[in-house]
Amino acid sequence: MSDDVQDGFVRVRLDLSYDGKDFSGWAKQAHGRRTVQGDIEDALRTVTRSKETYELTVAGRTDAGVHARGQVAHVDLPVELWQEHRDKLLRRLAGRLAHDVRVWSLTEAPSGFNARFSAIWRRYAYRVTDNPGGVDPLLRGHVLWHDWALDMDAMNEAAAALVGEHDFAAYCKRREGATTIRTLQELRWERRPGGVLEATVKADAFCHNMVRSLVGALLFVGDGHRPVDWPGKVLAAGVRDSAVHVVRPHGLTLEEVGYPADELLAARNREARNKRSLPGSAGCC
Repeated sequence: MSDDVQDGFVRVRLDLSYDGKDFSGWAKQAHGRRTVQGDIEDALRTVTRSKETYELTVAGRTDAGVHARGQVAHVDLPVELWQEHRDKLLRRLAGRLAHDVRVWSLTEAPSGFNARFSAIWRRYAYRVTDNPGGVDPLLRGHVLWHDWALDMDAMNEAAAALVGEHDFAAYCKRREGATTIRTLQELRWERRPGGVLEATVKADAFCHNMVRSLVGALLFVGDGHRPVDWPGKVLAAGVRDSAVHVVRPHGLTLEEVGYPADELLAARNREARNKRSLPGSAGCC
């Protein structure tokens, strides 16, 4: 599949963040629901006085209620439009967008860049507290309260069995034609000042509900409801387990997206479009 930018257009990279509380996720939806993509595309059209809406491509589509600190997107704009507005576009977007979504930079993307397919990893954080008094009121929109004491060492021991390339079908909501094979590069917990436990979850890509399902399984280990080896057994079974709870979205934040060196972008773009299979499994491509 070719991803060449059309003649007369320039690809622009956007680095952005948002509080997901009042958004119905990233992707545009029907029936007037507010989405991050819809807000930014509308703002771009307005501040550039364009009749056409220029569509954004994003590194990772976040669900309703999920936040982002380091989201990346791209948009292809006519060269003339970009040259006319580039110097003032960032400030104009800041004046047009609501305060719960910010675009921090707009730069011409290098050749071969695709916000989604050129990415080599995405890093999320999930934050939870087991403080018996609940969540700090100033953090309540970004931290889950778990009403049981959590054993972080047990959670990290369980998490270690999930790292690597696996079929995460047991922790994903299946989508027709999409693979659930992912390489989980990092999964660990740290207790931050103030008693907040923070999970770092990093992978080449994620399937739907994967992060929140993994966190849900590990919380069950941490509070003693399941043994340390249970999340690994669920993974090996390869089917959804009704005991795996998908935790609420507000504790989840997309923190950062990683890309290779500029000269490797096009190759990564092509590689990421191939449907994967595990060694020894049926199928190709």
